[in-house]
Amino acid sequence: MLSLFARARQRLTVAALLLAPRAAAAHDWGALGWNAEPWAVVSLGLAGVLYALGARRLRQSSARGHAAATRASTLFWAGWTMLMLALLSPLDALGAQLFSAHMVQHELLMLVAAPLLVLGRPLATWIWAFPTGGRRVLGACVRSPWIARPWSFIHAAPAAWFLHAAALWLWHMPLLFGAAQIDEDIHVLQHISFLASALLFWNIVLRDTPQTPPATASIYLLTTMVHTGALGALLTFSSSVWYPLYAGSTLQWGLTPLEDQQLGGLIMWVPGGAVYLAIALAVINRWLNDASPLTPSGAASGAHEKKGR
Repeated sequence: MLSLFARARQRLTVAALLLAPRAAAAHDWGALGWNAEPWAVVSLGLAGVLYALGARRLRQSSARGHAAATRASTLFWAGWTMLMLALLSPLDALGAQLFSAHMVQHELLMLVAAPLLVLGRPLATWIWAFPTGGRRVLGACVRSPWIARPWSFIHAAPAAWFLHAAALWLWHMPLLFGAAQIDEDIHVLQHISFLASALLFWNIVLRDTPQTPPATASIYLLTTMVHTGALGALLTFSSSVWYPLYAGSTLQWGLTPLEDQQLGGLIMWVPGGAVYLAIALAVINRWLNDASPLTPSGAASGAHEKKGR
């Protein structure tokens, strides 16, 4: 046990190397510019424009409370900003040189941007960006069997949990991860898979529905924390390099390829696991408070039971 903690402490010290002067001096930070990939720019731009138009039309129609609309908009734009930082900032270029930076990018996509976007309820707002006739056509399309049936399947809680877990594990396997590093189209597909599966996952755990009550949502969160932590631990304590394509670029940042991999695994394991745990505890706390006899709903339920007696 002591040796395990000693090794963990050794891995933690590797994190400081990213801020070490030798790393900063060994590389030209100016070479890491903002990314202008058309797919990312167009997707983010379209999502932002549609949301702004939809939110404006919602406010004008008073379709929902102003406070709720403002809160949802704030959360959406926070998630949109995190998505922009993950895909367009110099972090994207740095991810091609350091596995640990690539891991930060993935965590931003799945653990920061995705839940914020889900809480911003973009689908309900985007549809309001279209005129009345367009909304009717879109509604009819969404209700059609060829869209409604696949959507209901992947939107089911077990399927969403499995798709998120499968995307995480499969894309971090050396063969697929290496292919994404070599081929830009596969790299784009990797990021889309991470974001789409994360959006499905957070949609089932953050929205209190009959399908996923708080007790069920907390189970999905805790099991996800366990399996993502397991993958992070495998990367952290591995004595061999899983991703040799980084071997030519990590040394100029003051890291060996193995240290870079271990740092990336640590990022997935500790901060990533902490996010899942914190949200699970928040969900459990809400569940317990809602079930407490001291709450209005609990008090009403208790009074009803006494009256029945």
